[in-house]
Amino acid sequence: MIKAVVFDCDGVLVDSEIINNAVFAELVTRAGLPTTLAQSIERYMGRATVECVADVERELGRPVGFDLPAVYEREVLARQRDELAAVDGVRELLELLRDAAVPVCVASSGTPQEIAFRLRVTGLAEYFGEHCYSASMVTRGKPEPDLFLLAADRIGVDPADCALIEDSPFGVRGGRAAGMTVLGYAALASADTLRAAGAEHVVTAMAQVPPLLGFTAA
Repeated sequence: MIKAVVFDCDGVLVDSEIINNAVFAELVTRAGLPTTLAQSIERYMGRATVECVADVERELGRPVGFDLPAVYEREVLARQRDELAAVDGVRELLELLRDAAVPVCVASSGTPQEIAFRLRVTGLAEYFGEHCYSASMVTRGKPEPDLFLLAADRIGVDPADCALIEDSPFGVRGGRAAGMTVLGYAALASADTLRAAGAEHVVTAMAQVPPLLGFTAA
């Protein structure tokens, strides 16, 4: 039985992944590794920025030459201030869960500051309160299970009783490793990619989620 729902932030709660990956691709290209939006989505979506930069530097065989994480955060926040919106249907899902007294939390590869900003700009912060957990709070980020285990511990629910909604294969793998029921949200990553990573269910709209959590239509 599902007793709590864990949400990724970027791409699941807020429609930010195109902005995030466009900026990251531009910066990686500036560092000397030509990268398209599609390549950024495939290689880096869902992972902590510092881990992605480490991969870039290994491929380049040298440091990127500037503080890429800081520049990335600054440029992303500037664009999101004007362009960011909540994912369609997620507010209705959060209202349903709140009415049913189902605990919810955020488990994201973003920094605490990024998570807080995105939830505030989109008006979703009220649903989560202090229950927002960042990969910066654990030693290993996605696809390792550490972040999801931390989230479950903090909300006091066994991971086996948690559902996780994720849009990246890295997050899906981490959730499965933590022992959660994983719902893949196929927005940018394909349904096949999410299933291959281990998602037990795949949805293309938030309205498809409630029956998978045990809610029946009125």
